[in-house]
Amino acid sequence: MIEGLTNTPTGPERLKAYEDNWQTEMGAWFPGERVVLRGKDVFSELSNQSWMEFMVFAITGRDMSEFARVIEAMWLISSSFPDPRLWNNRVAALAGTARSTTALAAAAGNAVSEASIYGLRTSRGALDFLQRTEKKLNEGATLEDIIKKELHTYRAIYGYGRPLINIDERIKPLLKFAYSAGYKKNTLLILAFKIHDYFQTTKYKFQINISAIVAAISGDYGLTLNEFNDLAALSFSGGIFPCYIDARNNPEGSLFPLGVERILSTDQTTRTWKSEE
Repeated sequence: MIEGLTNTPTGPERLKAYEDNWQTEMGAWFPGERVVLRGKDVFSELSNQSWMEFMVFAITGRDMSEFARVIEAMWLISSSFPDPRLWNNRVAALAGTARSTTALAAAAGNAVSEASIYGLRTSRGALDFLQRTEKKLNEGATLEDIIKKELHTYRAIYGYGRPLINIDERIKPLLKFAYSAGYKKNTLLILAFKIHDYFQTTKYKFQINISAIVAAISGDYGLTLNEFNDLAALSFSGGIFPCYIDARNNPEGSLFPLGVERILSTDQTTRTWKSEE
């Protein structure tokens, strides 16, 4: 709330209170002097951090060098695949074949990464489910009842099952790296595998996928849903840029052309266009 106000302003009063008056503890640039982020001088206190350490601090306000290294591995192993057949990479590749700019290609590719079935929302949904499940278990509910209610409500559970194939080849290398980096508190990860084990006793046979693993590790490091979502926003970038560059380096308009003979149509096969004159 703006200092000096006794209640929460609304409408024009709220806009007036914020006119020429942005109060923040996040940070600021002082021209010719310094840059401050969350109370720390960027030049003298944060300049030795890696880019990911800086990003984690900017988003969470916490120094988490170990987790910063783990999240780099998450991005590399789980989502940065240089394959233009993948939906978000295809958008960036289309930008490349149309000779659009790098920034527009990256923005468009990352924007569509928030897909509900196999994009960022799956990992956020998995973290939400794991955190809610842990809370309900602590309150005395059974895992079976929790899962059944979730399936009855949503018909699926984020983090389990995978389009095209059941096996997720990303899980083993990511876990190997996380443990080598120092990841120890694995409360949510254990819960994630308990859910997987439960599914193997049912007709569904859903296999755990990388979204549940990434969500569990992030939750074990103490991330909130919003912090997790903010940090994951650019996680597909490592695959987006190569696909854009590859398409840009090939002939213009050559990405995945489709011959008209492959399109089923009930229209006339041949038409003569006539001028209206």
